[in-house]
Amino acid sequence: MISIKSSREIELMKATSALAAKTLEYIEPFVVPGVSTEEINKLCHDFITEHGAYPSPLNYHGFPKSVCTSLNEVICHGIPDKNDILKDGDILNIDVTTYLNKFHGDTNKTFLVGNVSPEVKKLVEVTYQCMRAGIASVVPGGHIGDIGAAIQEIAHANGYSVVEDYCGHGIGREFHEAPQIVHVGKKGTGPEMKPGMTFTIEPMINLGQKDGKLLKDGWTVVTRDKKWSAQFEHTILVTPTGHEILTLRQEESL
Repeated sequence: MISIKSSREIELMKATSALAAKTLEYIEPFVVPGVSTEEINKLCHDFITEHGAYPSPLNYHGFPKSVCTSLNEVICHGIPDKNDILKDGDILNIDVTTYLNKFHGDTNKTFLVGNVSPEVKKLVEVTYQCMRAGIASVVPGGHIGDIGAAIQEIAHANGYSVVEDYCGHGIGREFHEAPQIVHVGKKGTGPEMKPGMTFTIEPMINLGQKDGKLLKDGWTVVTRDKKWSAQFEHTILVTPTGHEILTLRQEESL
């Protein structure tokens, strides 16, 4: 059952999503060599709670931290750790979800740590382009498959693979709702997009093969070939005329 948000629910979605975006803006100056992912976790946790919200990942099905920190070859769901110290040339995805006024807002960004190689920098830039192409395909009367089709076209044209085992999702009163937003697809397939739907678009793009491996901690997913992976995510609202990015940051433009 895909939920259609009322005008009041949309306003609440906008508020929690804005806080998630502000959390990523806040944490950016701290993403530098020598900082641990545990420090980043604590800073994000304190920022979110000081703004009257709760970090949705904390204790979600047993997840032990307040944000996900996915470093280099980690595709998603990396667990912050005091022993994971950022080094010059790393890339780090920070995935933030806030729970404010009984609604969730979800966003993530892959940060460049210091001087990143041109090969990896291109991966990050193309991954962002993939997400924006997926977002651009969101219009009422379109289909969910249009999103994945747009993403995979750009990724494959650049020689990258798209992770298929993990996907975007509906979001609102629940952290994860219907529909699933798979980042590969065929235009004109899947559920129809309707005004009032809210969901995430969060492509994971790999330098190598698409396959991942779940580590023994039960959360962290790494690329099977150990090549690096990047990801970006926004929470999207389908509007009567197109879409709105609810987690847009000040550094971005529509």
